[in-house]
Amino acid sequence: MKHLVEWVQQVLAPKKSARISFNDMFATFKEILALNNQTLDLIANANDMLSGDYIFDRHFIDTFCQEVAEMVHELIYKLQTMVPHKYEELTESFQRIESEINRVLTGRLVSPVEDYILPYEQITRALIEAVGEKNAHLAEIKSVLGLKTPAGFAITTTAYFAFLEENGLSAAINETVQSWQEEEIDLEQASGKIRELILAGRVPKQLKKEIEAAIEQISPPTPDDPDKIQLFAVRSSAVGEDGEHSFAGQYQSEMNLPREKIIDAYKEVLASAYGERAMEYRRHMGIGENEIAMAVACQPVIDAKASGVLYTYDPVKPEDETMLISSSWGLGERDVSSAAIADHFTIERRPPHNIQRIKIVRKATALEPIDGGGTRAVEVTEDRQTAPALSNEQLQGLAELGLKIEKFYKKPQDIEFAIDRNGDIIVLQSRQLSMQHQALPRASELAEILENYPVIIQGKGTIAQEGIAAGQVWKVRNNDDLNKIPIGSILVARYASPNLTRAMKRISGIMTDIGSATGHLATIAREFRIPTIMNMETATDIFQTGQEITMDAQENVIYQGLVKELHYYSLAEEEIEETFEYRLLRRVLRKIEPLNLIDPADSDFSPESCRTFHDITRFVHEKAVQELIDFNYYHPHSSDAVAGRLQWSFPLDMVVIDIGGGLAPGTGGTIVPSQVTSPPMTAVLKGMSHPGAWDTEPVSVDFGSFMSSLTRTMSSEATEPQQVGQNLAVISSDYVNISLRLGYHFTVIDAYAVDDIKDNYAYFRFSGGVTEQDRRNRRARFVAEVLKRNDFHTEVHDDLIVGSIKKIDQQGILKRLYLFGILIGFTRQLDVKMVSEEHINLFADKIDQLMEDYHGL
Repeated sequence: MKHLVEWVQQVLAPKKSARISFNDMFATFKEILALNNQTLDLIANANDMLSGDYIFDRHFIDTFCQEVAEMVHELIYKLQTMVPHKYEELTESFQRIESEINRVLTGRLVSPVEDYILPYEQITRALIEAVGEKNAHLAEIKSVLGLKTPAGFAITTTAYFAFLEENGLSAAINETVQSWQEEEIDLEQASGKIRELILAGRVPKQLKKEIEAAIEQISPPTPDDPDKIQLFAVRSSAVGEDGEHSFAGQYQSEMNLPREKIIDAYKEVLASAYGERAMEYRRHMGIGENEIAMAVACQPVIDAKASGVLYTYDPVKPEDETMLISSSWGLGERDVSSAAIADHFTIERRPPHNIQRIKIVRKATALEPIDGGGTRAVEVTEDRQTAPALSNEQLQGLAELGLKIEKFYKKPQDIEFAIDRNGDIIVLQSRQLSMQHQALPRASELAEILENYPVIIQGKGTIAQEGIAAGQVWKVRNNDDLNKIPIGSILVARYASPNLTRAMKRISGIMTDIGSATGHLATIAREFRIPTIMNMETATDIFQTGQEITMDAQENVIYQGLVKELHYYSLAEEEIEETFEYRLLRRVLRKIEPLNLIDPADSDFSPESCRTFHDITRFVHEKAVQELIDFNYYHPHSSDAVAGRLQWSFPLDMVVIDIGGGLAPGTGGTIVPSQVTSPPMTAVLKGMSHPGAWDTEPVSVDFGSFMSSLTRTMSSEATEPQQVGQNLAVISSDYVNISLRLGYHFTVIDAYAVDDIKDNYAYFRFSGGVTEQDRRNRRARFVAEVLKRNDFHTEVHDDLIVGSIKKIDQQGILKRLYLFGILIGFTRQLDVKMVSEEHINLFADKIDQLMEDYHGL
């Protein structure tokens, strides 16, 4: 208290100086906001280069990496200027990420992990460069979609590079490939020599040990048949396989192996990276040797009753809206390679998935595994030879499963499956299905076709990511809505909150009322290639949950219902000529663009958890806002700021400090509300002056509340220096921070409102009260309810309520500051009246009524 009084005296006496300049703090804060926006704009521009509409060279990539690194480094410096000796771990994270980017720029693939082995339970999409697409997809199908897949683990690309280093193979491989490319030797000689080197190599002792331990972990017990030998599959999962490039059938998989043959099979799969077809394909696609990294999948073999392949679309006739399924008895390796006789089913994509056509063939034999490894053909009993290998129920299950995977990956899928002895469907592999382009509508035909479909809205908002999405709308109003979003939905939300990124794997499109095309959410939408339109203003009013629409985020048109021709047009993979520079930029962006730090309240929202430059950018932005708020709690302000005491008809006793543009010229000493030119401060004052907000009449206090007030002492929250004594407002032309104590009630407001919505935020903190704890807690829940109704993220701890909102337009921030003003007056003695839970919504409805009088400043 003594220090605060001394500080107020300093402020009111201009000749004396304070220890810390808030002006400098605030100026640095604004520099961080500007740098944050520039960084996100730079990343967005680099991502646009991957659309296929631009030509760029290596110089562009090097310049981009240098510029974004300089900006992120400057962001860290600015934050540490605001709060010296804090967040020093950010520098270590920056250096680690920059080092990873520099390694990528050498042109060689870099594994993001040091592990040799990763169980499927630990694999996410972010680890594709460690485990390959095949492993990553299978892990996601189980962990995200909840579908059944084999147990298994990935032998990472880190292990692949360790194998090459152990045997000194890199130089020899490069020399052999160069000799082939210069036509000194032919393809057969080159392939044979490299394969021989790999097959003769030693698997590092630690790697071998970890593979054997991992095999033990995934070997299922067989209590019914203890003598049964578990067999395994060792499959290729190279980076780019089933992803950026097809490589279909070019890499080797070793099936039905006893555990003692797995190490040799691992080398066989590695050697297949230098098979003749694989080498020729890479030369044709312009893929260099430095871009090769072979991860491997190891799984126990499913004891399959039947197996087969599912196409979620007919690749020749997508307009038929059918799915194609082939199946045969036993193991399905022959069926996958089109060498087996199989049943064929054509079923409708739409529920209830009626069967359109069936072709049942005689299946005289089935493949089964041999205990010592390999397979054999066994005779099928007469009654099963002409029986369908799949039941109607299994066909239904496959159709539902296929659509679920298709919606998740947003492309038609080619799915390999098995039916185990329990009749369960096991997904063995899923990759994008190649569609025949002649079967799809041409762009020149679409304009005339689209004229026949009803348009809901067009030309509204800003396209953040181009593309086509078709599906049902899912409106998100709170975290509960976000947690329940069905796979394949088009997400519609009021604000482009970074919190929405938690749903990225489940949605097919995004529309928001308010948001920036270069904000955090937009950046992640581009990373996931999710069609996104921001700042549509009225999307949440127009669209309703369950409504089926087609979203054209290329022409910015939203159609009612499913526009099939537009959907078919989007099914084909864009034909982009992938140069080395194109692939290099994509790999670099994987170290820069992904956002892993989502919720500031999470324990892992820390400098050490930053894995990309985007993570650092978000961390700095969040902490800069918080540090600015905290600064006003604990630090005195510069005495050279314009200051005075607010003279008003309401009992505030407030000192106002103007750090630039918050007061009319010449104002000082005594300040009246008409001299306040700061829109944020004006909004608060106008809210407080609403006739329904401020009640100066004394409230009748019951005996229990009276006794509670006699024994009530200030909590540690209330006795912090910034919350005791003189009320204070720090204002500027676009900023307000208010620390307010009225009796036993403590309020903190902090807000920034400018034209660029990416910079805007509002923060409200309220605690205290005179009555017993139950009533104070009830009032806190009332305040939380009011804030939630106005789109705030809230946290309630007993009688403490904290609410925050970010990245909304300037008028939206001012409206919520007006709400803060109403709450300050309305809640002053409200805890006395909070005698039951019913009063929470009763008084919240009253606030809604008062807010109807707001029509701008």
